[in-house]
Formats: sequence, C-alpha cells, structure tokens
Amino acid sequence: MSVRVTMVAAARSSSLLTERFDDDRPLDQAGWHEVQLAAHALIPLSAAELRYCSPTARSRATGEALGFAPLAQPALRDCDMGRWRGWTLSEITAREPAAVDAWLSDPRSAPHGGEPLLAFISRIGNWLDTRPADDGGSIVAVAEPAVVRAAFVYALRAHPAMYWHVDVRPLSTVTLTGRPGRWHLCLEAAA
Repeated sequence: MSVRVTMVAAARSSSLLTERFDDDRPLDQAGWHEVQLAAHALIPLSAAELRYCSPTARSRATGEALGFAPLAQPALRDCDMGRWRGWTLSEITAREPAAVDAWLSDPRSAPHGGEPLLAFISRIGNWLDTRPADDGGSIVAVAEPAVVRAAFVYALRAHPAMYWHVDVRPLSTVTLTGRPGRWHLCLEAAA
C-alpha cells in the first residue's frame, strides 16, 4: 500500500527580502502573476483524490487559483516562530544575533519561544505518515515553502540541519511516494 503526495509551494506574498517569520499575508501581485504562468503545469494536479493546503492566506489562494479546492490542514501550518512572528530575519539578527545563531545551529532550540525546528519537521512528518495509503492514491498539498522543506527532510530521513540546505521556490513541487515511515523522493521529467 503506497500513496503519492505532491507538495506545491505556495506562490509568494512578498519579495524574498521582505519575507517575515510566520507571515500570513495574502498573495501579492507578483504571486498572482506567477500562478497564472505556472497554472498549465500545475492544474493537472487537481485530479488528485485528496487536495489539501496550509491554513495560510497565500496557500489557500494558490490552491484555489489552481482549481484544487483544497481543504485547510492545521498540521500543515508554518513553524511557530513565537515572539519572532512578523519580523524579517535581518531584523531579528540585528536584535538577537546569539539567539539566531542558536536557532540555526541547534534543531532542538527555540530561542523565539515558539516551535523548535526538530518539532516542526516531526509535525510535518506525522502529517505525511497519517495520510491514507491506498495503492495508487494521490494527494496534492499546497503549503508554505518551509513546510515543503520540512516534508523533504523528513521523507529522506536527513539530519535536521539539512533543512537549511533545501531551497524551495514559490510554486515548486516535490513528490513523495511511499507509506508511513518509508518515503521516496520522486523526480519527474518536465511535461
């Protein structure tokens, strides 16, 4: 029994330099434009038996714009960044450089008072492992890039520090196939 889970990174809600921790802004103009450009490649994913999204505004809007009619999944929410919520990385680095260093180097630390990276990756992995595993079943999930990174790291059983080495661009996809505790990365040729 196996299932196919395709994760789609939500379109952007801000430029890379103005991204904020635990941000819930809606799609910006560039994000809407990116969805329109990528739609031809992503709309076929709407044939999946189950269609989910992160509860963020941009994930919901991306899923709706692609015709997925996704069901919001609280477990697919972004990492809880505690008191850093709403701040950019450069703002926090200027205010709390030692805390940022601890956060980046120790996956069990949560100097922001929110969720440690290790707990975040485990939460996303638990969501993956609880998907219905019908042979040939397919799922699509639109989520924040951080969620897609966490799923990738979990599925490959990579060290949590690898999370920082995975770059997920808006509207990129990763497909995982398998069953609870046994996931495989599936790279496919462009159509």
